Amino acid sequence: MGSIYGKIFQISTFGESHGAAVGVVVQGCPAGISFDLEFIQSELDRRKPGQSRITTQRKEADSIEVVSGVFEGKTTGTPIAMLVWNGDQRSKDYSHIADQFRPSHADYTYFAKYGLRDYRGGGRSSARETVARVAAGALAKLVLAQLGVKITAYVSQVGTLKLLRPVEQLDLSVTETNAVRCPDPEMADQMFHYIDEIRKQGDSVGGVVSAYITGCPVGLGEPVFDKLHAELGKAMLSINAVKGFEYGSGFDGVEKKGSEHNDVIVKEADGTVRTLTNHSGGIQGGISNGEPIYFRVGFKPVATIMQDQDSINEKGDKITVSGKGRHDPCVVPRAVPIVEAMAAIVILDFYLRNRVIQMPA
Repeated sequence: MGSIYGKIFQISTFGESHGAAVGVVVQGCPAGISFDLEFIQSELDRRKPGQSRITTQRKEADSIEVVSGVFEGKTTGTPIAMLVWNGDQRSKDYSHIADQFRPSHADYTYFAKYGLRDYRGGGRSSARETVARVAAGALAKLVLAQLGVKITAYVSQVGTLKLLRPVEQLDLSVTETNAVRCPDPEMADQMFHYIDEIRKQGDSVGGVVSAYITGCPVGLGEPVFDKLHAELGKAMLSINAVKGFEYGSGFDGVEKKGSEHNDVIVKEADGTVRTLTNHSGGIQGGISNGEPIYFRVGFKPVATIMQDQDSINEKGDKITVSGKGRHDPCVVPRAVPIVEAMAAIVILDFYLRNRVIQMPA
């Protein structure tokens, strides 16, 4: 069950980093949705490796193949299966760790749990699995776009380099104009050169992806254990290398008094209810309140580095692990579409829980 997510809009992913293919089966997608294959492919292109010198140089076309659930350009309401064939595996790059546990990887825990592991690129624990999530998330985005919901993510921090301006002061339309996916060109340039320097050192660095969601109606989220922010947190923490999630004011909110932090509720002349501030991040009591939803996702430094590290092997002997293979020195630029995809899956699933969607004519 660990590879299934969602209650109504439900995804089931499969595949390994160096297996034949990775893919996803989506159930619960409404019938009659225009299936824009070009858009779905463009989302996969944002995630795929080899985009610049600060990403892994593995070359994968990541061409999507639709196996079922679509007829004459529209969803049929039946399970939708999408597949991406792997092509540029170099399994020999991992033969030296066939019986070794890499520090901060899932090698040891997978071996301890299952008694065996696919050491080629980490197998199922590899971020290669997120290809399937992005495909499913792109489909969710197609539905949400027709409902007026827009999800945008961007890199707001790399190492100690932080984008300090609030999202309202940023031009998110320029996010895709640079390799880092930071909407501030000057900061993006600094981040790029920093990541590149880290790469040359054979090391890695972490960062933060921020997300901003507009157009959500009031009422998404369920008390008590299926709160909207709880499900967003679960979805984000399920992404490889994620170490933290905060929404709204997050941990900064603990420094404020209630009189400073409370979002005053007002009613506009047109009858719209809104808040004057949005420390709540668009969610109150676990339910969306109609304001923009925003959150931050923290990613650790990539575990594989091109430096020798102490560890043990399957026998428990002390060994030295040497870093080989092709890896991102910083995962956050390629994580942006993954964060958007998981957010879209969560939002659409809650939308479908609330009501039967009547799509615009």
